[in-house]
Amino acid sequence: MYDRTNKTILITAGPTQEKLDPVRYISNYSSGKMGFALAEAALGLGYEVILVSGPVSLSAPKKAKLINVTSAREMYDAVMTQYKKADILMMVAAVADYRPVKSSKTKIKKKKETLTLKLVKNPDILKALGAKRRANQTLVGFAAETNHHEKHALKKLKEKKCDYIVMNNVARSDIGFQSDNNEVIVFGKNNISYNLRRASKINIAKMILKIVT
Repeated sequence: MYDRTNKTILITAGPTQEKLDPVRYISNYSSGKMGFALAEAALGLGYEVILVSGPVSLSAPKKAKLINVTSAREMYDAVMTQYKKADILMMVAAVADYRPVKSSKTKIKKKKETLTLKLVKNPDILKALGAKRRANQTLVGFAAETNHHEKHALKKLKEKKCDYIVMNNVARSDIGFQSDNNEVIVFGKNNISYNLRRASKINIAKMILKIVT
């Protein structure tokens, strides 16, 4: 049996927000429910949990060490500060790939018929962990896909040097970001895969943890 004594899991959850001006931002539909379910399930198994969360309307499990962030760069900094403490790294958050090159200090006024935004890439947290993590750390990535699901997930598994990738189809409203349910495929190395059929996110979380630990 896997010994969870004094073991720590670092989990990211929710969206990030990339500021355009004092009243607007770029973000996505992530609710944080899957990441928070994994934190709850991990605590139930006896793990210490570090939960790095973007802006969500959820209450974190009381025993989790919660670190609130807003932007992708803040999440990157928090993860890079905490990752050495963890035995398992689960990157569940839907991190914005791009941010505005500049954010306005005042509200952008509606003057022209069109508005062009110049964006720049955010740091890739999962890729950075793939390069930095210790050999005895387990790295689990998440792939929220809308098409060519398996192809994109397997590419991510390889390119980001993960041990596992958890893929879910966020185009489906019954298992998407805002849903309380999920259905995923967990891809591992050596062509190993596990199909986890539609269930509550807490039950999916428990099954994922059973696979990756």
